[in-house]
Amino acid sequence: MNGYQSRTRFGAAGLALAGVLFLVYETAAPRKDQDTLEGAASWASTGWAVGHVAAIFGLILIPLAWGALQNNLQDNRSEKLAYLAATLGYIGSALSISYYGAEVYGLRAIGDRAVADSNASLTKVGYDFRTDAIAVTVFAIGLALIAAAAIVAAVAIWRSGSLARWSGIPMAVAMVTYLPHFALPHGARIGWGALVTVGAWWIAVELWRSATVRDAELVAA
Repeated sequence: MNGYQSRTRFGAAGLALAGVLFLVYETAAPRKDQDTLEGAASWASTGWAVGHVAAIFGLILIPLAWGALQNNLQDNRSEKLAYLAATLGYIGSALSISYYGAEVYGLRAIGDRAVADSNASLTKVGYDFRTDAIAVTVFAIGLALIAAAAIVAAVAIWRSGSLARWSGIPMAVAMVTYLPHFALPHGARIGWGALVTVGAWWIAVELWRSATVRDAELVAA
């Protein structure tokens, strides 16, 4: 088996897993009124931790997939675009993950204390650091880079000639709507998570298929 195509398959599998993880993120994390004790309890719940940790791992895997796309498009006119997508994705995910860490660990601690003290006013502390200017700016920049990476990857796929042209579009749409989707109700957010899953799996299948075709070509040669 060709080593290059093995790496492509690894990235494809990682992207498929990332799609599932984002659906887990939206379904597992409870979405309660954040200003109440019920909201504080949701921060301290297992579902909150599982959901946000799933998102963290998903954010790690997506740029790795753009690296696999670059690997798959070696000597293709779209290779440089795939490299740019991977670079933007790595930076974007690194910036965004810091905010998710606060969501997992910081809000969990606040939620535990609020419930233990029966003091819903402690949720204001969570609100303060979630809306902190530095935190929000870093997070927004990270998500903007993640969206840019997905768009560039979609263009690379479209121009590649070896992957289905439309296969990168759903993922690009999902990443572009990453930031605004936080304003949606829980059901719609689950729908967004499903869109990420569909987009990730479509690209993953295309990458896997392309790697298989190239391996067959090498055997035939």
